[in-house]
This record gives sequence, structure tokens and C-alpha cells, in this order.
Amino acid sequence: MDQKYEALFTPWKVGNVEIKNRIVMCPMGGTSLFGWFELTGCKFDKEAAKLFLERANNHVGLIIPGIAPLRDTFWGKWLWQNPKMFEDLREFMDEIHKTGAKLFIQLTAGMGRSWAITELVGPLHKNKVTRAIIKPIIDTSHELASPSAQPARWAPDIECPEMTVEQIHEIIEAFAKTAKLCKDAGVDGVEIHAVHEGYLLDQFAIEFFNKRTDEYGGSFENRYRFAAEVVKAIKERCGEDFPVSLRYSVESKLKGFREGIVPGDDAPEMGRNMEESERAAKYLQDAGYDMLNADNGTYDSWYWSHPPMYMPQNCNLEDVAHIKKFVDIPVVCAGRMEPDAGAQAIADGKIDAMGVARQFLVDPAWITKMIEDRLEDIKPCICCHSGCFNFSSSKGHYNTQDLTDTMGLARCALNAETMQSKKHYIEKAKKIKNIAVIGGGIGGMEAAIVCAKRGHNVTLYEKSDKLGGVFIAAAAPSFKEKDRDLIAWYRREITRYPITVKLNTEVKDIASLGADEVIVATGSTANSIPVPGADKAIQAVDFLLGKRQMGQNVTIIGGGLTGCEIAYELYLQGKNPTIVEMQDDLITTPGIALANTSFLRDFFKANQVPVHLETGVKEIKDGVVVAAGKDGETFEIAAENVILSVGYKPAPVAPKAKHVHIIGDANKVGNLRSVIWGAWDVCMKL
Repeated sequence: MDQKYEALFTPWKVGNVEIKNRIVMCPMGGTSLFGWFELTGCKFDKEAAKLFLERANNHVGLIIPGIAPLRDTFWGKWLWQNPKMFEDLREFMDEIHKTGAKLFIQLTAGMGRSWAITELVGPLHKNKVTRAIIKPIIDTSHELASPSAQPARWAPDIECPEMTVEQIHEIIEAFAKTAKLCKDAGVDGVEIHAVHEGYLLDQFAIEFFNKRTDEYGGSFENRYRFAAEVVKAIKERCGEDFPVSLRYSVESKLKGFREGIVPGDDAPEMGRNMEESERAAKYLQDAGYDMLNADNGTYDSWYWSHPPMYMPQNCNLEDVAHIKKFVDIPVVCAGRMEPDAGAQAIADGKIDAMGVARQFLVDPAWITKMIEDRLEDIKPCICCHSGCFNFSSSKGHYNTQDLTDTMGLARCALNAETMQSKKHYIEKAKKIKNIAVIGGGIGGMEAAIVCAKRGHNVTLYEKSDKLGGVFIAAAAPSFKEKDRDLIAWYRREITRYPITVKLNTEVKDIASLGADEVIVATGSTANSIPVPGADKAIQAVDFLLGKRQMGQNVTIIGGGLTGCEIAYELYLQGKNPTIVEMQDDLITTPGIALANTSFLRDFFKANQVPVHLETGVKEIKDGVVVAAGKDGETFEIAAENVILSVGYKPAPVAPKAKHVHIIGDANKVGNLRSVIWGAWDVCMKL
């Protein structure tokens, strides 16, 4: 192992619990050991247990599973009322401890205004009759209960009810009872979720959200009283030596309701600023908390606590390192943390441990590979949130995430087996076949690897001189360094298997291949627009591949994800981008995480990037785009260059047949998740 990582592998303590190294697997929604979104009531989640045991066997020091709500979302049963789960947990903890890892259970009071109310549930809640009818199944008023009456984060037309003092006391008691059951089950500690990310306890702590006039609102002490009483109740029930961690946001990065402060924006902090945080961290430590598991942000600035690829690496380190100066308990920093930066910060005494989350979903053995000096073998997380946490929203819509996704968080776009081991797994083929894969993009490479793992004879055909396909263009922007790492990973991974790769080979007749099965992964082609002068524009892919130099003023037609990323890249290059989009918001496609989309929306607003919504293009002239708003009035946009980003259509080289299988964008245009999972769905059957 490289010496620069040595600080990560020194022991440390949280209270009296010694942890073998300073790598913390941070909590992720969907990885609760007590189940997630179970219609039949929470139960011990064997899939999550399998996930954690595999990571524990790969040298993680401390594991913190995803949030365990104190009260079931469905049917309203309290967690402490389910003793069978804690019996299962006791058996699991015996297995975890055999690996040398430690595990804290994260408990949450709830989400309050941050509850991701869906398009399905929203209308049911808004109607008093249907709200009463569904209350025995799902009590939406309880889920949305907040410190004060205020708009819901995901549904601004819904007002959250104010939580009663009786409800607060009931939650505090539930924390204590559940923590004691965790302790009795052999759990090493609990983490309280949280004065963090704008969840319920954080809403009480932040004056912007808390307008109460009783003992839980107003003064600093009153606003932090809820969180303080929680840890005191746990310590009273479990003893002073039982560790209690706190998930903690150093700063809220809050600009206003549903709007955050992006890096570089000097807008005033409307939430917890650094001055208050210095005081709060010390106050919470003195109340009894034994560790701060820290980053930044709220659901209004979600990109700080769930950083997309647009956020800087180690984006929270400076703030977390600052807050450590004001406490004597261990401080963990999370948020796009890189091992070299984390190790250096630990060695310098700036933090005590490095928190990592979604990298564990992509590659369960990444720590082992780092120890063994196999860094190039680590499959990188690209911060897409497509499989793990794709809660999505746009103007006029609540959380538009598909129900199957809501019920199956913490999966991974790049690793089809993560939290889906019963659906996606490698099984040796009963009959060895000769398989031809046409197209060397991500989908084609994934298909070739899966088939080779199953024992098939695989030949991969690519018409260009390199593997990567259209993802080479997608990975071109300066902020896509992890995407470029992913391409490099695939190119190396292909060489580990007996796969014949034929570059510069365009397949026109699949019958000539002599294959038993053919997988078509030839991707898609770009759409154009039927307006005069469209030929003067350049396609998004051609821009990304650097086929034309851009002038200072550039108009992007199409405000989907690709168009917005191009505008962001142009801004970073010092250009003046303008976005023209026919929809009433940017990036309206469901399944693209709000953490990602809200960054781009907030960035363009903060930096005054012109965005013309509900606007069509009438004509493209030399130096000018003629556009028209929804009122029909035309106007001109100065543009030395125009980039088209108006979608794609499948481009399979052969139709689907008995032994011809079409995957990825050649079948239906999607994203890496649909490409990779779709490849597995086909290849497991061959």
C-alpha cells in the first residue's frame, strides 16, 4: 500500500469503542437493516445485511447503515415494538464482529417538510377525505409534521402541520427504547439522524424553519433542545459508555425555500451559519454526543450532502475541519472524499476519519484494492445517483421517482448486483455459446464481460479505433474526471477475460459473424430540429468531442441534462452560454436526482446564465437564433455558435430476432443504469 494512505489505517475510538481503521461506510437511504419502504411493515433486510457483510470482509472500519425510521412509514408501528428484528440483528452482529468491523445503527426521527412526497401520495394528502381514509395505512400528516407550519420541500402547495409537544416527547422516548434494543443486540453504537440535511431535528435547529414560541423554538437552546434531549434520554437508558454519534451539517448552505447556495455564491446564509455551528457543535457535544458525522447542506441545497459530479472533490472538508476545532469528540468528514485527501487531513489532525458512501455501492472491494496497490482496479463512482437515490422533481411536480425505485434505493447504476443479488448474479452457462457483441460502448463492454464471466466465447466488434462509444463524448467535460476513469476501468477490465476485441470493424451483416447469439449495442443517433438554418448548428456530441471551436456567445437548444451540462462546461470555460428549452423547467426527465438537477438550476440562477423556458426556436441565422416564447412573440439571441441537444433515437444495426438481442440506447434511449442493467437482463439468459 502506498504510504500516503497509512493514516487511514490507524485505530481510533468513539467513546470506549475502538475502530480498526478510519474509513467509515456512511449511511445511505435504502440500506437500513430494518427494511425500507416495506408495505407489510419493516423487517430485517437480508439484502442489506449481505451488502454490509461483504464490505466488512473488505476492511471497512465502521459501518453505519441507512436511516431506520423510529416509526414505520406504513401502518405506523414503532420500531421498538418489533422484537423479532432485534433478534435477527443480534445474529448479524456476531457475523460483523468476526470481520473486525464495528457497526452503528442510524435512527431517525423523520423527515418533516423534507419527506419526499410523491405524485401518487400528494393528491391523496391534499384531500381531507382521502387523507383520512389512508391514515391507518400511511399517516401523511405524521410523516410531514414539522417544527412549524410551512411548505413541504417536494410539494410547495402542501402545508406541513406543526408537530405537537406530545409527539416530540413520544419520539424522544422511542429513540431511547430503540437504542436500548440495539445495544442489547450487540450493536456498537447508534447514530442520531439528524441535525443534518434539513431533516426533522435539523428543521427544529434552524431558525428559518422553526417559528415555534414554546420550549422547542425561539432561542438557540430551545431550537437545539430536541436533539439534546434525544441523546440525554439514550444515555440514561443505555449508559454513558454507549456511543451516540450525530449526523451533522456544519452549514446549511440555504439561500431560501427550495434554493441553495452553490460554491462561489456569496449569498447570505439563511440556515445555520459557521458562527452558530461553532456554538452548536460544542453544545451538542456537551449534551452527550460522542461523534460528529459531518458534511453540509439541507434538502434545499441537496448537492452538498449528496454531491454530484459538478461539486468539487472533498467539497465539505474545509468546513468540517474548521468545526473540529470547537469540539473534543471525533469528527468524520463525508462528501466526495478522496482517500489521499482524507488520509492527509487525518494525518494533519483536521478530521478523525473519512466518510465514504456510494463508492461502496460501485465496488465493494475498493479498500482491499487500495491496500493491495491495485488502484486501477477500483471501479469509480461517477456521482450520477441514477441507481442509488434518484428522487427527482421539476416545476409543478412532486417527487417523480418511479415506485419501484422508491422501494429499492441504494442500488447502483454501474453495479447491477448491488442490492439486487437475487435478480442479477453470475451463474455459469449450461451451454457454452459463441457470442458476438456489436458496439464497444459501455453497454457492449458490460455485455461482453458478463457473458465472459458466464463462460461464453465472446467477440466484441467496434467500428472505431477505441472502446468507449458515445460515453467518450459524455465524459469529455472538465468535471467528468470520474467518467473518464470509468472508461479506462472498462478498457482494462475487458483485458482480464478471454474476450476477442476487433477494433476498426464495422458489422453490416450479422449472419457473417457465425455467432450463436448476437448482442446489438450500437447506441443511438442525435435528433435535429425542423427549422430553417438547423444545418448551421453543431450536435452536442460533436461539441463534446472538440470538433469545432466555440465563440464567446453560445446558445444551447435543449435544456435537458446534456444541454445543461454543456452550458455548465461553457461557463467554466469563460464563455457566455444561453439555454433555450421548450418545457417549463430544466431537466424534466424523471429519474435524474434532484441533488444533481438542483445544482445546475441553482448555479445558472446564481451566475445569471440566461435560460429561456417554454421557448421554441424559429430559425437559426448567422450569429443569431430567432426564438419565440409561449406568447408567440419572437426575439433574437446573439449566438456565434449554436449547439443542438434535443435528444436521441435508437440506432440498432439489426432488428431484434430469436438470437439477436438489442440492448442499451440501441433498444431505448436511457442512461448508464438502463444500459448496464439491461445488459445483465439479456446476458443472464444466454
